[in-house]
Formats: sequence, C-alpha cells, structure tokens
Amino acid sequence: MTIDSDARYRTLAEFVDALQAEGRYTFDRDEASAALQTSSLMLKKAVMRLAIKSRIVVPKRGFYVIVPIEYRSAGAPPPSWFIDDLMRHLGKSYYVGVLSAAGLHGAAHEQPQEFQVVTRAAARPVVAGRARIRFLGKRRHDQTPTVELKTETGTMRVSTPEGTAIDLVRYATSAGGLGNVATVLAELAERIDAALLGEAVRAEGGLVHVQRLGYLLDLVGAGERAQELARLVAEGCPRNTPLRPDRPTRGCPVDRRWRVVVNEQVEVDQ
Repeated sequence: MTIDSDARYRTLAEFVDALQAEGRYTFDRDEASAALQTSSLMLKKAVMRLAIKSRIVVPKRGFYVIVPIEYRSAGAPPPSWFIDDLMRHLGKSYYVGVLSAAGLHGAAHEQPQEFQVVTRAAARPVVAGRARIRFLGKRRHDQTPTVELKTETGTMRVSTPEGTAIDLVRYATSAGGLGNVATVLAELAERIDAALLGEAVRAEGGLVHVQRLGYLLDLVGAGERAQELARLVAEGCPRNTPLRPDRPTRGCPVDRRWRVVVNEQVEVDQ
C-alpha cells in the first residue's frame, strides 16, 4: 500500500498515523518532506520531538521506523519489521543469516543477542531501540541460496538451511564459537537437504569451510547430510585445515575423512 503522494499533512505525527493506518512502519526523509511540504530544519525538529516520545526511531540518518504502542518499552519493533525497507533505502542487497537465520528455521538454541545480516561488505552495527543489527561482509553473498519469508509487515530475504549451515562455520566467532555452532547444527540438521547443501558449497567455492562443516556434522551425528561434502573433499584433496584457525596445530590429531586438524575439543550442549 502507498500513501497518497498528493495529500498534505499538518504535522509529522499526523503523517505517521496515516502511514501506520495503512500498515506501513517505515518512511524516509524525502517522503516526509514531500508530505509535509516543510524545510529540512523543521522536519529535523519534528523528528526529534517524535523520537523523544518514542513514536519513531532513527536507525539510519534519513530513515525512520514507526514504533507501535506495544513496542514502546522496547524502543522499536523487531528488525524483521523493517530490515527489507532499510536495506532498500541503503541500496544494498542482503540476506538475514547466521544465528538469526538458524532461529527462523527453528534452530534457536539460545535467543541471538543481535540480528545478523549478511551483505557484500561489513558495516557498523545499527541500533534501533533495544535491537542491534550486525552487518557481516561476504564478497560472494549473492551466491548464497536464500528464501523469501513473510514478516508482519512484508517479506525479507533469509539464507536457506543449507546456506545457513555454511555461514555458521564461516562466521563461527560471530555465532558464539564452535561449541555453539555445533549445537545449532544439531538442531538445524533435520532441515538440511544433502543435495542442496552440495549445490550451496559449490556455488560459494573453496573447501576450507566445507571441511569444517563436514567434521561438525559428523560430530553431531548428522553425517548422512554431509555425503556430498565428503565427495567434494575426496575429489579436491585439500590440505589439512585447522578446525580453529586461530589456534596452534602442533601435535593435534587429524580427522582423515575431512582433513581437519582437530585443535579444539568441541562440546555440544544438550
């Protein structure tokens, strides 16, 4: 739905109420200026007044999120309500990924402390009320398989279970460490299609993350989901890679199937 571009509103509050009545929860500076036919200075003051009242929140300059009354105490609605509009405003392709995607696919061992978004280049986090949106950089993010999920206000792009599994290993530090990655993979495994997982890793290229992912899937008892990955590793004959790249490997055992140097004992939470 689109608000009447010819309508004239006396106040920003009136404009915000009209948007919310249409089921919209975001707008930008240009749209508000056109609707109010006011100067940028007057608009800025109006925005500040509504922000103080927790009627709107400003996660990015020139982009505003309407806060319905049920989210006033939180300071903003959930990021899923506005992430698609925000990324369109920024002109960036994206997908919701890592722990946030895992949770959306039913593998939420613990509630993520931040809303994780993958885009071409990492950027500073965005804060909206109590919510923190973190942007993780991935040069070939457009090769990651995604699905479009419905939200309360529209849709958003989310990595598939297969794409999410790869990213959990790629961004293990941001995912709470290997122990948490393995725990989430144990819950996510039943949603992973072995053939689609093979397609996903081929699209992304490189075997390092494939080796670590395969090892962890074996560890959590989901080795049947990794058959295609094992075939890729066997054909590629990659070098041994450390399970945890920031730790020494001297004297550590090597998993021969995955050519992974096991330099950390991974514990899976039950």
